[in-house]
Amino acid sequence: MDSTFDSLNAARELERAGMDRPQAEAVATAIRAGQGNLATREDVLALRAEMSAMRWMMGIQMAISLGTLAAVVSMALD
Repeated sequence: MDSTFDSLNAARELERAGMDRPQAEAVATAIRAGQGNLATREDVLALRAEMSAMRWMMGIQMAISLGTLAAVVSMALD
């Protein structure tokens, strides 16, 4: 899928819809400028994979911590 935004075409379409040229160009320029902040599908999939790995690591760390706590409590009660 091509995600390139054609600002010239967008400005022309806005003019055809009744917007004056300076407004149409400003809107098209603003849309194009905002596109740099959009996440791609690949960005979302990579983030999902990272989050899944982090959940596993947190689970392992929690299990280790609980095991250590149980051992310390056991030793303190003996």
